[in-house]
Amino acid sequence: MNSLHHFLFNIYPYICLAVFLLGSLLRFDRDQYSWKSDSSQLLRAGQLRWGSNLFHIGVLFLFFGHTFGMLTPHFLYEPFITAGAKQLVAMVSGGVAGLLGFVGVSILLHRRLSDERIRKNSRTSDIVLLWLLWAQLALGLATIPLSAQHLDGSMMLKLAEWAQRIVTFRGGAADLLVDAGWIFQTHMALGMTIFLVFPFTRLVHVWSGFGTLAYVARPYQVVRNRRLGVPGNPR
Repeated sequence: MNSLHHFLFNIYPYICLAVFLLGSLLRFDRDQYSWKSDSSQLLRAGQLRWGSNLFHIGVLFLFFGHTFGMLTPHFLYEPFITAGAKQLVAMVSGGVAGLLGFVGVSILLHRRLSDERIRKNSRTSDIVLLWLLWAQLALGLATIPLSAQHLDGSMMLKLAEWAQRIVTFRGGAADLLVDAGWIFQTHMALGMTIFLVFPFTRLVHVWSGFGTLAYVARPYQVVRNRRLGVPGNPR
């Protein structure tokens, strides 16, 4: 294991997580007016509808699938499903979601680069972010044929154990990825890089999406009619 491998999979994850959390907090505290998705729908809505919906459906499924799939200890699901079967489910469902997300981000990237008005109103970070997401989804799809070569789930278990060691601050995480192919390693390194740039891009609006869950527990609003003074009277 060389020093670059040690840095990427032992140290770099903590740098990315620290910047992701602290950067998001600082941006919310100091620059709240930039905390938005900066939609370009007013400039052209056609491709945006298809691209945005496909991208969000695919990426949200992949995000939660990766989170629960990699951070759930093997002993919790072992009585119900084997590692090989879990890997097969992940390959099929992740492949479908990845394809949806890839088509969606390709539409969004083409729209942003080909429409002169949209491109002129785009920040450099907008275009760089779309290219990063495009490459990440392409690499994710490229891992599926490699995963099909070891359907026993052995590599999946190593990747999950790496993630669990990182979040629980246990050593030796990088050693688990020595035998992983370069596509797996590049996919993981690029995924961490997306977390690194997260606070400096429009991705921060993702936090607002999670914040809307607070509305579920929010008390009902009492509406009073100014003329009648009766709560809830619609007249």
